[in-house]
Order: sequence, then C-alpha cells, then structure tokens
Amino acid sequence: MKQYVTLLISLICVALGSAQTFDVETIKYEGDDDKRINLVILGDGYQESELDQFVTDATSFTTELFSQSPFLEYSDYFNVYAIKVPSNESGADHPATATDVTEPLTPITTADTYFNSTFDGFGFHRLLFYGIDWPSSNVARSKIISVLADNFPAYDSALILVNSTVYGGSGGEFPMSSMATSANEIAIHELGHSLFNLLDEYYPGDGRLREDINATQESNPSLVKWKNWLGENGVNIYPYGTSGEAATWNRPHQNCKMRYLGRDFCAVCKEGMIEKIHDLVSPVDGFSPDNASPVENPSFPLDFELNLIKPNPNTLESIWTLNGANVGTNVDMLSLLETDLMDGNNTLTAVVTDESPMLRVDNHDTVHVNTVTWSINYSSLSIYDIEGKTNSYTISLYPNPATSILNFKFQSRTDTTIKVNITSLDGKQLHSLTLSNYEPKEIDISNLSSGIYIANFYTNNTLLNSRKLVKN
Repeated sequence: MKQYVTLLISLICVALGSAQTFDVETIKYEGDDDKRINLVILGDGYQESELDQFVTDATSFTTELFSQSPFLEYSDYFNVYAIKVPSNESGADHPATATDVTEPLTPITTADTYFNSTFDGFGFHRLLFYGIDWPSSNVARSKIISVLADNFPAYDSALILVNSTVYGGSGGEFPMSSMATSANEIAIHELGHSLFNLLDEYYPGDGRLREDINATQESNPSLVKWKNWLGENGVNIYPYGTSGEAATWNRPHQNCKMRYLGRDFCAVCKEGMIEKIHDLVSPVDGFSPDNASPVENPSFPLDFELNLIKPNPNTLESIWTLNGANVGTNVDMLSLLETDLMDGNNTLTAVVTDESPMLRVDNHDTVHVNTVTWSINYSSLSIYDIEGKTNSYTISLYPNPATSILNFKFQSRTDTTIKVNITSLDGKQLHSLTLSNYEPKEIDISNLSSGIYIANFYTNNTLLNSRKLVKN
C-alpha cells in the first residue's frame, strides 16, 4: 500500500514541476521505513535562523507523543522525521475575519510563510489552516504534497507545526498545530483525526459527524460498535447533546482526548488506533532463513527465527506448527532435527497475533493475523531447499452476536483461500466454508440453537485464528 501512495505522490510531484529539497532531520528511528509508520513533521513560519527551534519543537512533540498510550506501547512501530522548510517571515496570518469571536481578538497580522498558515479558517478564530478557506488552500496543499514527494515520499502521516504562540490547530489531511501552551496536546489530538480517523467527541456542529470509530447514531447496546467495552473504563453510549441533531449522535466516553486536551484517549479510540497500526505495519520485521540469503548445505539442527516488532509490554503471541502439528508457542526461535521432518515437502508456519488487552476481538468485526511459512524440501540424504515467505490477513466476521445471517470476509497480500469451520464448544463441526481473498460470503445460521460457538480459520491446514461466535 505504501508503494502505491509513494508512486502517486511522485507523479503529482512531476506534474507540479522541478523538485525542491530541504534538510531532513531524523527525530526517531526504529527500523526500515517500509516496515514502520513514518510520521513526517513540517514547520511553517520558521525563518532560516529559527530552524533549530523547529527541530527542538518537533523533538518535544515526539517525546510527548510517545509518552502517551497507545503510542507508548507501540513506539517501536514508528519513525519520525522533520523536514526543515524555511519561511520568509515568522508566525502566521491573522486576518481577523472569524465570526465566532469579536474581532480583532488578536492583532491583525500578515506573515509570508511557506505553507500560508492562517488563523480564522472557515470563520473560526482557533482554526489554524493552510488557507482561509478551501479555494485559498489549494496552492498551499500542492506545496505540501510537493515537499513531501521531493523529500520523504514514503510518509504515512504528515503534521505541520506553526511558529505562533496563539492557540490554534486543525485536523484533516495535513493536521496543523500552533506552538501555544498545550501545543503538543493540540497536535496529538489533531493526529488522532488525520492518521486514525477519530472524530471529535465534543459536538463539532450540525453535519460534521459521520459513522466512524468513536461516533455513531446507533443507540442499541447489543449493536453499538463499541459494545465490547460497555460498562468498563467509563465507556457507554453518551449523546452529544440533548436536542436537535446533536441528540441523534453518540460518543463512547465523556472524558476522552478527542473531547478535552490533557486527557487520555478512551478505550474505544485506543482500540481503533491499534487496529490502524496493524493495518499499516506487520509486527514481523524479518525472519531467518529468508530468501535473500539462501541456505546452502544446511546441517542439523535447523534454526528458524522471527524478528518481531514488539509492543512494550510485549503482547504478541506466536504459535508454530510443523505439517499442521503444534511444535512451539510464544518463542522467537525454533530448532528442528532430522527426526522432526518427513521425506518430501514439509511446512513450518509461525502465526503471530497481538493479544493486547487494549484489543477485544470477541464480538469485534476484524482481527489481524500475520504468518511466516517455510517450505522445507527434505530427504534422508540432504536438505534440498528452504523457502520462506510472510503474509498478513485481515479477517472479518460480522455481525456478532448474530441471529440468522453471518458474514465472512478476509484480505491478504497473496491470492489464497481460507477455510472456516464453525464448531460447538464440545468440538462438533456444524458448518464449513471456503473464503476467497476480498470476496465476502454469508451463511445462514438460523438453524443453530442460541448459544456460543467457535469459528476456526485455517490456511493450508494451519490454524490462523479462533473467534467466539454468539448466536442469539
């Protein structure tokens, strides 16, 4: 996915004209850019003489970001870079055109900045944007895209820090934050919008909400998307307001960072953020032996190793199977002897899942599974070949609980199939079906008695995941 984004940005860059490069400072490096989430910080309103201060501000933000959950636990999944873009003048525009305050609330100011940072965006004094409205922001947006394409096209998210002490910020495609008091909190809140699709949990106004991770018009406790968390960690179904459109929308928490600065993200937001992390990055950083370094004349014992990007504390679990039989659990290295292998082709698979308590996959639509599979061609005389490959699966089962129709879908990097067996708690198989990549399938379970069942997902006789299924 990152490669497609990089190609698109590069094409846009060509269309815009010649490249303009700036110094790129590494703020935080945890591993290869194509195996990490790359957060790129741009500065606006920093003159050439102030770029060291920009790096200091970017570093301060990074330190604060990774002191807060869930960034704290998943810190090793991120790289952070700062692109030092000089502006001709310091600060940001203050046109005093806001309609939500009595203007001029702050002195009218015009600053010649690279990305045209402007307060009073769309009539709101605190809305700091790269233009006063959409038409005026088009040129600045093109410049942002061009700078990213020329200097760091492999970015996953870009944040703009503005050299102003006036309170303000915005979310959207490229979130912005001033350097006012609570600047880091503003930036983290806005990053919640842009990278994780979180919505405001204060009422942002009519027509500004949609169905997403932390907002819904569903009020039925058995159907609401955060039903896993109801009654715990302050999670419930809270209306945004008591009348009008606000009363038709619900949020999961009363005290989340998406509502108030200086608070933690609520459990529902954290779960959505971690799921997005797993969408972008596999926890499998590498494996050995790999295909880049072929095994020549191997001797026993044969060593197989996983290099994982581990949360802190580590919540990754691994199950190793050899020809379908369990041979190891929660180990990063496994050794095989001659007696472990049969003549011909052998398949060794490590299935890696994240069992973080911040994720609740029971009654949840989606689970992420990652695998490393080695094919071992063996005879009593020698090892002919060892070939390793990785894969990632996003498996969806919904609705759960279900009354009659149950839907299945999975996505994978390879053209493969998954077998699903639905069993009773005593192991009796009740349904079996085969799923193809990206092709949803439904089954009728209305004939099953109400109760709890297990859905087991297999690929090549290897158990990928087991999900609890509730039949109403």
